[in-house]
Amino acid sequence: MATAATLPVVGPGARDLLRRAGALSPVLAVVALLLVPGGGGAEGGTGGTGTVADAASGLLVLVCLVRVARGRARPLTRTAAVVLGLPVLGICLAAITSNDPASSLPGVARYVQVFVLVPAAVLLTVRDRRDFAVIAWALVGLALLQGAVGVAQYLTGTGASYQGEDVRAVGTFGATDVMGMATVVSYGLVVVTGIALGSGPGRARTAALVCAGLLFLPLVLSFSRGAWIATVLACALQLLLAGPRRAVRVALAAGALGVVLVGGLGIGSELVEERVASITRVTAAPDQSVTDRYTMWAAAGEMWRAEPLTGVGLKGFPQYRDAHASVALSSGSDTAGAGAGFQRQPLLSPHNMYLLVLSEQGLVGLLALVGSWTALLVGALRRRGGFGPGSGAGADCALVATGLLVWQLVDFFYADIGGPSTVLMAVVFGLAAWWSLVGARRA
Repeated sequence: MATAATLPVVGPGARDLLRRAGALSPVLAVVALLLVPGGGGAEGGTGGTGTVADAASGLLVLVCLVRVARGRARPLTRTAAVVLGLPVLGICLAAITSNDPASSLPGVARYVQVFVLVPAAVLLTVRDRRDFAVIAWALVGLALLQGAVGVAQYLTGTGASYQGEDVRAVGTFGATDVMGMATVVSYGLVVVTGIALGSGPGRARTAALVCAGLLFLPLVLSFSRGAWIATVLACALQLLLAGPRRAVRVALAAGALGVVLVGGLGIGSELVEERVASITRVTAAPDQSVTDRYTMWAAAGEMWRAEPLTGVGLKGFPQYRDAHASVALSSGSDTAGAGAGFQRQPLLSPHNMYLLVLSEQGLVGLLALVGSWTALLVGALRRRGGFGPGSGAGADCALVATGLLVWQLVDFFYADIGGPSTVLMAVVFGLAAWWSLVGARRA
């Protein structure tokens, strides 16, 4: 029988981690439940998917409301309330002025969930930089698990269909949400890049570099051009903010890693080369997906010109699409593989968040949303002294928050809300909001 002297003792560091995990459990549950395979397709635009992670986000908001009520203190500063609440103006105005207000109500709930309630709940849940770090590493853990599933799908030919082969890495999100794994892995890669470039402990930076190497491959095998572009730009900005010398060293290391994985080992080299080349073929010989995207972008512009101030109403893009789109638009995109049979997925959104908001909420809605995001980005960048080596404990948070925010705002040129991974976007906005509106002041 073990005596008291031989029983394992939990140190103060471990106890602190357990306490933090308990306090952050509503947020961590949202992240963890994204490992649960989704049963439905990814509804574009303002659509919701009703996943268990979405249910967990509702519980997160409820728990946060209870904590605020028990605390009897003003939960947000006036600035934070204005910045996070600004999107509500355009959302509600678009719903009220819609030709079918009843059909716009689900869109109101989805937008408020993703851009207001969940980010505010995350902001109020995070107490300090250690809490921020726990959630950031949770994003990395999710990315590693989803990425491992994606690489296995490529190697075993059980992924989503791509050019007639079931090799596209999609993780547990399935063939109907091919952007899900790419988004999660990109978040993880941006987080570890910020940690590796920060001023944290050496072990943390080493672990971040190892994770970056592991996440590079599944991102490549996702064949997501939008995620590639957003990741390159976000990480490049992080490198520049961290200092030119470190930027050169990390860029050389990343380039060498890419040559070894894609060039030297030949992992997906032909498919990747063709996919990269297709980024520049937007006018000469575009594929059907590019043609569809530009056609829907043009249709969104026509909708905005018809209703410039308030748009056609939330969830109105599918209803007005055919009346404004040219004959070049196909009936939908083909999806197959990753455990699902062939199906035709309708094109319900322009796959550009800015144009989706402009068409459905008009200029008022776009200015409200973009104004909120711009305020967060300006707040994150405002303390330039918080970046780079020797800048203190806030460097990691600054680089991570700025990188995540820039990644999302760039990716919005190629994607919009929809699918199970959307709720994770809300968590990311919450982390960025905490640093921009609260954390930076404590650095």
